[in-house]
Amino acid sequence: MSRVFVTDGHWRKTLAVVRSLGSKGIAVTVGESAHSAPALFSRYARRRVVYPSVRRHPEAFLAFLRRELDEIDYDLVIPMEEETLLLLAKHREEFAPVARLPLPPYEQLLKARDKGWLLQHAARQGIPIPRTVYCTEKTDLSSIQDTIPPPWVIKPRISSGSFGIAYVDRPKNLPDAYRKVHRHFPFPVIQERIPAEGAAFGCSALFDRKGRVKACFVHRRLREYPITGGPSTLRESVRHPQIEELGIRLLASLAWQGVAMVEFKMDPRDNQPKLMELNPRFWGSLALAVHAGVDFPYLLYRMAMGEDLTPTRDYAIGVRCRWLLPGDILHFFTNPRRFHLEPSFFRCRGTHDDILSWRDPLPALGTFLTLFSLLWDKDLRRFLKRR
Repeated sequence: MSRVFVTDGHWRKTLAVVRSLGSKGIAVTVGESAHSAPALFSRYARRRVVYPSVRRHPEAFLAFLRRELDEIDYDLVIPMEEETLLLLAKHREEFAPVARLPLPPYEQLLKARDKGWLLQHAARQGIPIPRTVYCTEKTDLSSIQDTIPPPWVIKPRISSGSFGIAYVDRPKNLPDAYRKVHRHFPFPVIQERIPAEGAAFGCSALFDRKGRVKACFVHRRLREYPITGGPSTLRESVRHPQIEELGIRLLASLAWQGVAMVEFKMDPRDNQPKLMELNPRFWGSLALAVHAGVDFPYLLYRMAMGEDLTPTRDYAIGVRCRWLLPGDILHFFTNPRRFHLEPSFFRCRGTHDDILSWRDPLPALGTFLTLFSLLWDKDLRRFLKRR
């Protein structure tokens, strides 16, 4: 029987991987640094472990993983969060003899998560990007408006979800806003702010070691939290050839291996999709792709086990999936137009959920326990805000 170790059981995407692989008879071990992680409650997890925090104690986590792989014969290790992904990619040579690690090279990951490098690389590939100032020690903030008129958005160079992002409407507010971001994320980028009415899309893909596309999927965001920009709380599967072509072009130019999701936002001023970021790992809305027919976790597993996959881009259109607890609820209560949302918050017939499932109900309990623990864990609360 095949065995797979999946890390970072807190996240919705991890639950999607556990459900996908476990439902196919694969023996899945899922781990996290807290007992309340939702994926640990899944009926599809054959084994559950609690390990040292990757963020707080990376060396202790590596020591744990060495013991785990020595004691149990795993076919595959799937790191789910960026910290874990980077740590294992950095130590790939140590773990490669005992378990497969379906990851891009470490240097490739470092480039992909750097917004400054990525945006400039994308522009060279002919991929539309927002007008951007790449800040250095010599950047004159008072002259930014000569290059890019307000409003602006300040983003950390290293992807951090919605954490560390600042929105600025007036030139006089730019220096203070920049300093606050720069204090925690040195030399962020300053971009024009794409109008809010522009639709947001994600292009998800799986590439093999030869750089060939094995699967592709496009979704459109319908709601997100925070409402100013953050993880999607409701999204649907769509066909969008332009988004697909741009996403594949960017990943191919990076000689990508494994899974990734490229995010774009449509600019209503010129009707062009602008690159927002690249997620070099499984993404939060992964469950939607699985429900629509592109089972990325199982495809990655089969590819890592040596199968030469037949490329697929076929999936159902109009499938919706929401993150109700707590994402869509938070969107509802913080959106002034909460009773005029389209689609309605209360219209959920036929809509899948990232966590809630009659076939696998207990992860919802883990979600409530995790939310309850946030009352005392400031570090975890700050970290979860990034997602």
